[in-house]
Amino acid sequence: MQKSIFGLEEDVLENSGAIFTASEITGQPDLWLKTWELISGSADKIENFINPLFGNKDLHIILTGAGTSAFIGETLEGPFQKHTGLTTRAVATTNLVTHPELYFLKDKPTLLVSFARSGNSPESWKAVSLAKNYCSEIYNLIITCNPEGKLALENSGQNDFKLILPPEANDQSLAMTGSFTAMLLAGLLINRINEISALENHVKLIYDYGKRIIDSYSDKLKEVAGLPFTRAVFLGSGLFEGVARESHLKLQELSDGKVICKYDTFLGFRHGPKAVINNETLIVYLFSNNEYSRKYEADLVESVSNGRSGIFSIGVMEHDTCINNINLKLVMSENSGKVDEDFLTVPSVLPAQIIGFYKSLDLGFEPDNPSKDGVITRVVQGVKIYEYNNVKVNGQI
Repeated sequence: MQKSIFGLEEDVLENSGAIFTASEITGQPDLWLKTWELISGSADKIENFINPLFGNKDLHIILTGAGTSAFIGETLEGPFQKHTGLTTRAVATTNLVTHPELYFLKDKPTLLVSFARSGNSPESWKAVSLAKNYCSEIYNLIITCNPEGKLALENSGQNDFKLILPPEANDQSLAMTGSFTAMLLAGLLINRINEISALENHVKLIYDYGKRIIDSYSDKLKEVAGLPFTRAVFLGSGLFEGVARESHLKLQELSDGKVICKYDTFLGFRHGPKAVINNETLIVYLFSNNEYSRKYEADLVESVSNGRSGIFSIGVMEHDTCINNINLKLVMSENSGKVDEDFLTVPSVLPAQIIGFYKSLDLGFEPDNPSKDGVITRVVQGVKIYEYNNVKVNGQI
């Protein structure tokens, strides 16, 4: 008997070019447990590397990656700074490579945290190389899904620490799904590594949330994907802005650009971007579980509902709220359990992945590779890397 995923048998998914994407989306809750087990089992080694660094109040932390991997850093910027008390910036490798002098501080001890699915994107390894040459005191924490990638193979020095995530994190489909959430979870656990035992319950709860989204809401999200929307807006504030950005990219990638997507914060959306809403716009609200923040979120929902409200709206939330004027409330928790706000980011991206999957099929694309003309590829192609002539070893220009 064939296995069924998203209500479709494996041979149907294979014939539709959808087997990898379907398996990788639905496999994420189990992947989160495996990521927890990996980091919990490696806690002593991680602590030995990172605790002396976190104890240095002059340490400058840069979270980096390209594309989806960069959005992990954007999501983690606030939690890293909050929990370590250290100045933290999220800077994409695509900026570090072109303008290293704007972000690296020569004489400041720096921890560069690199996120990469394959580790073969030219910007990923070039950013690390530039950091090692530009900064007089540099440490590298590399979180990747591919043990054979250039990033993993070429950084084994005394000041380098590599964390290779479980094999299931190394997505085979074009769109990053499990790799994003697994690396995000790894970052959340590592920045609070000294609390690792106490964080297990959060991981178990987001496992339940992920399963609930997949098991209870996939059919409803399939119906949404079948609506004739040509635009989509994802809104999330604070650390959820990074999730909103990843959500917008996921739907846009999987629809091969047929759905044009935007992202913003709840308050930022008022300052002009609301003009994008028309009668073909899907709106997805990614709600915080912080009561203070949610007051601003509720006000924005009311504002949108009183004007251009789009074709359909979805609210992604931990618990049911008193916020009305939303067509579909996607409620993750069945009880009063609550995770810390930063952990809620992990399952909050699943709805966009699922909508993107079904929209891709609805448009006649293959979700595993929706870009038939090769405009986008699993590992970026065509990037030429140049020498940065103003940099010499040990940060001396």
